[in-house]
Amino acid sequence: APANLVLGFMSEIGDSYYCGVDVGSASVRAGIFSSQGDLLAQATQDITIWREEGDVVEQSSDEIWNAISVVVRRSLSESGISSESIQGIGFDATCSLVVLDRNGNPLTVSPSGDPKRNIIMWMDHRAVKEAAEISATQHDVLRYVGGTMSPEMETPKLLWLRRNMPETWKSAGHFFDLADFLTFKATGDLQRSECTVTCKWTYVG
Repeated sequence: APANLVLGFMSEIGDSYYCGVDVGSASVRAGIFSSQGDLLAQATQDITIWREEGDVVEQSSDEIWNAISVVVRRSLSESGISSESIQGIGFDATCSLVVLDRNGNPLTVSPSGDPKRNIIMWMDHRAVKEAAEISATQHDVLRYVGGTMSPEMETPKLLWLRRNMPETWKSAGHFFDLADFLTFKATGDLQRSECTVTCKWTYVG
């Protein structure tokens, strides 16, 4: 029977395992799971949040990626599973805007000018004015985001950068939602998630 063939094939290739990575506001977490959904091991690493006046809240994509490397290796080691047994990795992250130059290096989004600080966090509300302006247009796309634009979404953040940090804007090669940045770092693929561009970038295909 087909079911028996599938079970036989699975027994030949051995058990399958998966890695899940969650980037929260203050920490990065990774877990190793069996194909049945059992959590075998997990690890957590704190990450830095910088705050400035004017509801400015920033992070570093380099620091986040380095933290991911730490927690993935640690959780894999504690699970006792070989890396060859991992069949896939999934990323989940906050609605934060990552800015890179044309060579893939971090570009500052910070009034401080610190080049490490290239992420505008979801809780950063510097773009309240821009969000209100977008909402005032009553554009049809707003139907898909509850009728009003939140300053936590990417579109008002981009407008703020264009107006207030023209050098960063002119030098930018890539704007990522944080989750899409992580898949780019893991694979080198620039393809964006339909979920992120629809829910956070006002894209309507």
